[in-house]
Amino acid sequence: MILLVLVNLMLLGLSRLRTCIRVVAIQGVMLGVLPLILNGWRPEPHLISFSLVIIGLKGIVFPAILIKLLRDLKEHREVEPFIGFGTSMAAGVVMLVVSLAFGAHLPLPGTAASSLVAPVAFFTIMTGLFLIISRKKALTQVLGYLVLENGISCFGAILVEKQPTQIELGILLDVFVAVFVMGIAIFHINREFDHIDTDKLTRLRT
Repeated sequence: MILLVLVNLMLLGLSRLRTCIRVVAIQGVMLGVLPLILNGWRPEPHLISFSLVIIGLKGIVFPAILIKLLRDLKEHREVEPFIGFGTSMAAGVVMLVVSLAFGAHLPLPGTAASSLVAPVAFFTIMTGLFLIISRKKALTQVLGYLVLENGISCFGAILVEKQPTQIELGILLDVFVAVFVMGIAIFHINREFDHIDTDKLTRLRT
């Protein structure tokens, strides 16, 4: 949980897109291992297969798609975001405190570990939303979407025994399609306008 918090804070303070993609990949691997940790490393086939699917998609496939897209782009850094990186880090600390306070009053089933998972899950969701609204590059906003979904997956890990695996796999399929479609959209935006700054897309080009 501490590593997930640090990863979220890193994403709020990083400007290099390639490094951001790698950090999100690391976060995906950690989320893949999380269901096994919360269930005492029991060698149950559905837990192992579920963790492998998460690690494969979030730790390998999604980052590979975004890295390939990044090679075709001319810009590799998030320059002059709507909210500066220092301010973003400070906002991250505030969001963490709010998440801890909210999670402490949320009744959840399961073991004592759930009391720590829920605040981190909320913090991850808020971090993803913050990246979406505070960054200009479309690729960084896609990363924010992935972080947002990672937070939802983190919250779902609490109920991994009660929630059918098919539901989680369906969500992962939706995320895969969304990332693939957004990757194609960003490529065409860059080819047409020579940039991926979403704030510039509000003005018509003659």
